[in-house]
Amino acid sequence: MAGEDEGKNSTAAGGEVHQLQIPLGRVKKIMKLDQDINKVNSEALHLIASSTELFLEVLTEKSAQVALEKKRKTIKLEHLRVAVKRHQPTNDFLLDSLPVPSQPSDPSPKVQNRPRLSTEKPLPSGTRRIEAFFQKST
Repeated sequence: MAGEDEGKNSTAAGGEVHQLQIPLGRVKKIMKLDQDINKVNSEALHLIASSTELFLEVLTEKSAQVALEKKRKTIKLEHLRVAVKRHQPTNDFLLDSLPVPSQPSDPSPKVQNRPRLSTEKPLPSGTRRIEAFFQKST
């Protein structure tokens, strides 16, 4: 019976069971986007999925704190950017990847709702943007 629960649960060091929210199949596909990775060990997959969930949880909590400081109920990009700037290790790798805040003088909402591909920085050879993975193929 314990083997059946391994697909969805991860056991923490204290013995408590952590229910993964991120689909493992999606995490595996993202990991395999790297051409150097041929196979993914199930333990490594669970570790990456758990680490990703913890990272997103911390980032969400810090962004929510910023939103509350500004007396807002909805977390916006500007709150996320402030939270990332305050946390130095996250700032080092994530701040450059976040979209630049939109200019308030731009009144057209249709332009803001369109998905944008960040083409500002050239990609190193042999790499792809993560946005391409999430787009539907036709």
